[in-house]
Amino acid sequence: MSIKEKFSAYIEKLQDEITGALENIDEKAAFKEELWERPGGGGGKTRVIQDGSIFEKGGVNISNVHGLLPESMQQKFKVSSTQFFACGLSLVLHPKNPYVPTVHANWRYFELYGDDGEIKDQWFGGGQDLTPYYLFEEDAVHFHQVCKDVCDLHDKQFYATFKKECDAYFYNSHRKEARGIGGLFFDYLKPSAKKSIEDWYAFVTETGNSFLNAYLPILHKRKDLEYTAQNRKWQEIRRGRYVEFNLVHDRGTLFGLKTNGRTESILMSLPPTVQWKYNYQPDEGSPEALLEKTLKTPRSWVQL
Repeated sequence: MSIKEKFSAYIEKLQDEITGALENIDEKAAFKEELWERPGGGGGKTRVIQDGSIFEKGGVNISNVHGLLPESMQQKFKVSSTQFFACGLSLVLHPKNPYVPTVHANWRYFELYGDDGEIKDQWFGGGQDLTPYYLFEEDAVHFHQVCKDVCDLHDKQFYATFKKECDAYFYNSHRKEARGIGGLFFDYLKPSAKKSIEDWYAFVTETGNSFLNAYLPILHKRKDLEYTAQNRKWQEIRRGRYVEFNLVHDRGTLFGLKTNGRTESILMSLPPTVQWKYNYQPDEGSPEALLEKTLKTPRSWVQL
């Protein structure tokens, strides 16, 4: 079985595992599934949950697309190849309770082909990151420790490298602040003398397998905390920053829209209720101000 066949089968299984676990927690709402086809080749399976007892909105989507690579993307990748294959799983969860963080994860595989149909380039990418609205340090430590543990199974340098890349990538440069408290981000993991494509497959799939362990303990700990209308207001203001990143900076959003992906599935990541208050400033010394201060400068959450 080829790498693309193995990874396609893996993300289908992972989608089932994650959506099943989340439905069991929410109890009220269930994921609704839509199958879609991409003009030009391939398609995907979108699963969205809305208006639940825990999840205000969330999606766990898989796609498997192929065909002609648009000229704009050829320029971006600096290649002349016109045929591509890409598959991946992307998820975003926006809980109702402001004390439960939003979480995002993505694991993907990409191939480019020459005129003879042979693979000219191939790579994995992905990661997982946490976006809290109120900072609980023990939650940040737990999330990052799970990330570090899975990295250490493959290379002791991975966590420091991919955490740094995550801090740099999920950054709203126009706001001069991070989107959240990070996690892992990696891209263009290509076969080399040190790592085969099978090695990268093992690393990326193990990262995907760690997701529920990274997020669910935090969710269980915070989902029943009482909150106020002011807490919700702050959550919606911070969600605005999330929207700004996804529409201005996110590579996945850009790639999906540029390659005629399904718009509804691509923009599934956006939260259902958002506010933009002009020049909103939290009270000095408040939990809201602490979060903003933390997002200005990346910090270490676990010992290297």
